[in-house]
This record gives sequence, C-alpha cells and structure tokens, in this order.
Amino acid sequence: MSDSCPLCTGTGGELLWQDEFCRVVLVDEPGFPGYCRVILNRHTAEMTDLEDQERERLMRVVYAVEKAIRHTLNPDKINLASLGNQVPHLHWHLIPRWQEDSHFPASIWAAPFRSGNVALPAKALIDLRNTLEHLTP
Repeated sequence: MSDSCPLCTGTGGELLWQDEFCRVVLVDEPGFPGYCRVILNRHTAEMTDLEDQERERLMRVVYAVEKAIRHTLNPDKINLASLGNQVPHLHWHLIPRWQEDSHFPASIWAAPFRSGNVALPAKALIDLRNTLEHLTP
C-alpha cells in the first residue's frame, strides 16, 4: 500500500464488487455511462509484477466485466486500457463506446470530435450494477 496512491487510499469509483484480490468500480465520467475499472487491491505497477496465476485471475475479472457491459448496455465497442502513467497502480479501464459519443472513434482521452452525449435508460445502469454486484469471474 502506498499512502500517496489514490487507488490505495480510495476505492477509485463506486464500488460494485470486490474480493481479496481486486475490485470493480463504476466510474463517474460524464458522457461515458457504464465506464468501469478493475483495480488490483495491492499496490503493484505492472502486469509482469504479478505471478502467472494472478495475471490470469485479474484478466478473468476484466473479461467478466467486459461481458457484463456488452450484455447489459449493448455498446458499439468496448475499449480496454491499462496505462498507469498518472496512477502507477495496476488497473484496467473498461469503457463502453457508442458511435454518437463525443470522442468516437478516438480514445476518450483525445480531443472530442463533437458535442455528443450518450444517454442510457436508468434501468440499463441498474442492470449493470446488479450484474456486476453478483460477478462470478
């Protein structure tokens, strides 16, 4: 644990699921509903810092979250990213994308192309929360 790391000292979003190894949070990012992160619980910077079975376990969670997003929100695409440049604590971004979002087809961290806004029915996000709260990776 690092006292200066925001993912060690905070949840990193709305906590939906966790076990002793990692957690899944819903990120409040306007214009990108359903954006989730899978965050390793211990402070580790790189995938190669993990043992083989730990990497496999983490990726099973990432894939389970991706599947939940696809089945509940039906986005046009899902972006997966693990950067760690600003927060060197191992975490994966799972970002549902729609052709009408402000940045599509570029990364959400690029300059926006348009003033698009994706609005999902409230039930869709409730369904995603319910699915992720009962995640079985």
